[in-house]
Amino acid sequence: MPRAARGAILAGGGGSSSSAARRPALARGITGSRRSGVVRVAPRPSRLPAPTAAEMQQQKQQKQQQKQQQQQRRTGASTAAAAAAALVAATTAAAALSPGAALAAPAPPPLNPALAPLAEGLEAPIQLIYLLSLLGFLGFGAYLVVRQVLIRRELDEAAKSLGERIRTGEASCEDYFELGVILTRKKLYTQAAKNLERARRSWDGDEGELAQVHNALGFCYAATGRAAQAAAEYERAVALQPGYVTAWNNLGDAYEAERRWRDALRAYEAALEYAPDNRVARQRMDFVRARVSNQGL
Repeated sequence: MPRAARGAILAGGGGSSSSAARRPALARGITGSRRSGVVRVAPRPSRLPAPTAAEMQQQKQQKQQQKQQQQQRRTGASTAAAAAAALVAATTAAAALSPGAALAAPAPPPLNPALAPLAEGLEAPIQLIYLLSLLGFLGFGAYLVVRQVLIRRELDEAAKSLGERIRTGEASCEDYFELGVILTRKKLYTQAAKNLERARRSWDGDEGELAQVHNALGFCYAATGRAAQAAAEYERAVALQPGYVTAWNNLGDAYEAERRWRDALRAYEAALEYAPDNRVARQRMDFVRARVSNQGL
């Protein structure tokens, strides 16, 4: 090929028009150097399709749900802070009464600064209420203990004085009766029965007062398991004093111990004739009446 032709081809002035038009189009996607022999193809940028109306609506709903969840988390945090404040107030009040238990309890969660004034305002009244309640219970318990001690001391002194009179032979039937009652209150039923029997044998006072001796002696017999002897003493008591309601109730109880249900029912009915509002006779009569009805007596 002539030199001029070769120069025209290398300069781009020769060749077909299609080859000249293709070269720039091919060159747009190719980079590199002919000398290095490396040809690199540049990536084509990708185009994302535009979101549809349904996708946009779904994204909007998701954002709203996220906002609602955040609001719920804030509300839950506020409720937890209020509960923590109440727990701290209760723990503080308990610690004031029992320091040992407060040391063993776990440390409370930190208090919300906004609720601290409210907790401090409630702490003092609660502690005062607990303290006053505790003092009230302790005072009532101390009163009962002191009262029992004084009663016991009074009974011991009276029994000692009566015992001295009995040993010297100066005791009367009333002294035996009084000593028997004191020993009954101290639940020394055997010794009480002995003194009451002496009072019954040597009684020279009013028959109405003798009914009290029979009733007390019957109570001692019933306490030691002698129901038949107790019933006999109660019968003598109500015979001497028909309006003796306590003796009628005791007689009904002695009949119940012997399973004499009809006799017990009559005793409680007699007690209610003299004292219609007597609750003991009313309750026991209903019970005995049910037993009589169930057993077909």
